Amino acid sequence: MNFHEMGLMPEMIRNLDAMGYVEATPIQEQAIPFLMSGRDLLGCAQTGTGKTAAFALPIIQKLVKEPTKGRRRIRTLVLAPTRELALQINDCFREYAKHSGLRSLVVFGGVSQSMQVKGLREGIDILVATPGRLLDLMNQGFIALNEVKYFVLDEADRMLDMGMIQDVRRIVAALPEKRQTMFFSATMPSEIEELSTSILSNPHYIEIAARSSAAETVNQSVFRVDKRNKVSLLIHLLQDEGIDSALVFSRTKHGADKIVSALEKSGLSAQSIHGNKSQSARQNALNNFKRRKTRILVATDIAARGIDVAELSHVFQFDLPEVPETYVHRIGRTGRAGLGGTAIAFCGEDEYGLLRGVQKLIGKDLYIESEHPFPMQSPEVPMKRAQPFRGQRQDQGRSHGFRPNNRAGGRPSNRGKAPRSKHAFASKD
Repeated sequence: MNFHEMGLMPEMIRNLDAMGYVEATPIQEQAIPFLMSGRDLLGCAQTGTGKTAAFALPIIQKLVKEPTKGRRRIRTLVLAPTRELALQINDCFREYAKHSGLRSLVVFGGVSQSMQVKGLREGIDILVATPGRLLDLMNQGFIALNEVKYFVLDEADRMLDMGMIQDVRRIVAALPEKRQTMFFSATMPSEIEELSTSILSNPHYIEIAARSSAAETVNQSVFRVDKRNKVSLLIHLLQDEGIDSALVFSRTKHGADKIVSALEKSGLSAQSIHGNKSQSARQNALNNFKRRKTRILVATDIAARGIDVAELSHVFQFDLPEVPETYVHRIGRTGRAGLGGTAIAFCGEDEYGLLRGVQKLIGKDLYIESEHPFPMQSPEVPMKRAQPFRGQRQDQGRSHGFRPNNRAGGRPSNRGKAPRSKHAFASKD
C-alpha cells in the first residue's frame, strides 16, 4: 500500500517523499490503520520488518492533532531493552516528525544523567527510554508518567531475556489506566504472551512472519569446526574481500575482545561492542561500522540489538546461542527489506545439541559446509547433512570454501550491490 493512501497528514507525507519512501511494509500496512483508530496492538514480527515506523507514524499524527497548552509533558513513552535500540528509535521519531514542532528525548544508563535531566526540564512530547534509567529518573522525581497517552513496549522478548520484566511492570503501574498500548516482539514465547495479556486491552493481533522464522532472503549454512580452530576459520573466511561488512556474534564479552585481538593481529579491521564498553566507545565502534571505516564488528547479543546497518552482507555466529530464538535475532541483522544476505554459524562438537534446537525451531535442516581448511578432527556425532537449497550442485560455492550461492534466494555474488527495496523503513527497526 502507498503511504499516500493511508490517511497520513500532508506534512508527514512530504517527509516520507523526501526520504525516498513510497510503499509500506506489511506490518506498517496492517498496523497503522488500527493504531490510528485507537486500538491496542500486539505485533509479532521478525527483525527488519519496519516495526518502528509502524508505531511511530500514527503516534506522531495523533500528537500533532492533539496540541497541548503550557509546558510540554510526556505524552508518549517508548521502552526499549538496549541503549543502541533506544537511540535508533529516537532518531526515527525525529526524522519522521520533522517540522511538526514535537520534541523527543532518549534516556539510558551508562552515561551521566545531567543532559537527560536538562532535556526533561525543557519539556518533551516523546520519551524513549531503557527501563533501568527510566526508573532511576522517576525515583528522583524528574519524570512523571501520569499524562502518557501512548505507550510502546518494543523488543519485549529481549527484555524477558535480560531480566527486565519486573522493571517493566513497575513502569506500567505508573502509567494512566486509560492509554493506547503497542506491544512488539520478534518472537512470542508463552511468557511474553502472558505479559501482553496483563497490559493490553482487547488488542488487534498482527503476525507478519511465522514465529521464530528466518528471513527467506538469507543464505544460511553451518561449518562444523573444533573449538580451538574457530578463530583460524573466521580469519580465513574474512580474508575474502567480497565480504563487504560482517557482524560476528560472540557468546561472551571476553570472547568478543579475544576475537577482535586475533583479527587485528591478522591485519583485519575489527572492533567490539558489548556491555563492558563505555557508551562513547560503543557508539564510536557502531558509527565506524556503519560508515564502513571498520569492516568487522564483533558483538554480544544484548549489545547487538538495535544495530541497523544498511546492506549488511554477512552475519557470523562464532558461538551458537543457548536459546534457539536468539539464532533468529542474530541473522535478522542481514537480509533486511528483501535484500540478500549470508549467515554462517560455527558448530563445535559440544554444540550439536544447540544446532538441533535451532533446526527444530526454524523447521528445516541447515546446510552443512564440510569442505574448508579446518575440518573437525574430533569424532563427529552422526547428523543429517542437509541438501543445498533449490537444486544447487554439490560443488557450487566451494571456490572460497564458504559461499553457498543462491540458496534461499540470496544475491549471487557478495561483490554485487543488492537492489534497494521499495519498502519504507524496513531497515529502521
